Amino acid sequence: MNTSKSAVYSRTMKVLWQSMFLVSFPFGMLSFALPIYGKELGASALEIGWFFAAFSFIPVVVRPFLGPMLDRWGRKIFLMVGFAGYLAAMILFSIADSVMGLTLARFIQGMGQAFLWLAAFTIVADVATVTGRGRNFGLIDEAANKGALIGTTAGFSLFFFLQESQDMGWEQVWPLMFVAYTLASLLALGLSWRGVSETKPPEADTPIESRPFSPQLLSLMGIVFLTGASSAMVWPMLTIFLQDKLSAGAGDLALAYLPAALLSAFLPSRLGHVGDRLGRKPPMIAGLLIGALASLLIPFLGSLVFLAIIWAIESVGYAASVPAERAFVADIAGEDMRGASYGLYTFAFFLGAALGPLAGGWLYDNVSAEMPFYLNAIILGIGALLVIVVLHESKPT
Repeated sequence: MNTSKSAVYSRTMKVLWQSMFLVSFPFGMLSFALPIYGKELGASALEIGWFFAAFSFIPVVVRPFLGPMLDRWGRKIFLMVGFAGYLAAMILFSIADSVMGLTLARFIQGMGQAFLWLAAFTIVADVATVTGRGRNFGLIDEAANKGALIGTTAGFSLFFFLQESQDMGWEQVWPLMFVAYTLASLLALGLSWRGVSETKPPEADTPIESRPFSPQLLSLMGIVFLTGASSAMVWPMLTIFLQDKLSAGAGDLALAYLPAALLSAFLPSRLGHVGDRLGRKPPMIAGLLIGALASLLIPFLGSLVFLAIIWAIESVGYAASVPAERAFVADIAGEDMRGASYGLYTFAFFLGAALGPLAGGWLYDNVSAEMPFYLNAIILGIGALLVIVVLHESKPT
């Protein structure tokens, strides 16, 4: 890579990091507070599951088609559409005062997500060297996690201040939070428009329709669908379950998650580098097994301290496995098929993420509150076994 291109790529990664950091401010509040706010508006467990399924619906539909478009027309235009979609979603969240309004906002956020993260993954694969992919994917994860940490801290601080001083509840504070998140999303759109360069390699102009995809990619898609559906099944129910079991409010849960959030904000690039050195499979296997153990222990929780420990350990596994998984896709995709490969990979994940919350809500309402967590532990364990058996790789050089 010549010096001029290296400088452009370095600036692109820097601005992409900043933009992803800003657009991620609301992520934590949506994870913790959306089920609670929805419950206050009268949503059932199944409807809360729909909040999360709606977010995943658009990626399922469009990503298999978006990937080849990125390979033909470039990455930047799709990145801009993604940031614009997030901006529109934040505006809708700020005015949503019904279950239907929240569902529509999540639907639009899912549209932005479909474009934004696919373009971001492909850009990282373009600019990173083979032996640096895990680290670079980790850096983008860190940007999102740090943004979510700061946005969540600010959001809960605003909530507790206004609750204490003005006796305001979620219905009054929610719009104020999302006006602030709207401004952050607008700034992310402006930064990326000015500072992110087009990274599509010349080789990507080659038609790809007649060439088969790697069997390894298809195997990974199956694993990602299975484990993605399983993980998505439990997260929307987790807040409700812990509220019922531990009588914990959103603020208590956010505080318990703080150690995990801090680890997630600093570990992915470092553990991604480990994957660059040792290979992609070991971190992927470890992350799935740790997630399975954590899910198995959730129903036996007796205190928020125990919850904080479980979440912290789980975040280490997640920080190791996710950059390795994304780097594995780049390893097995040619330069002219990166967009298409990430389109299929993320399609599989979001298909699972769309179905999982609905299954979790049904099981929670109709079988038992513990069942989604037990089932998730079993499926993640099966996923780890499949990684061992069906995925093959060469150590990055």
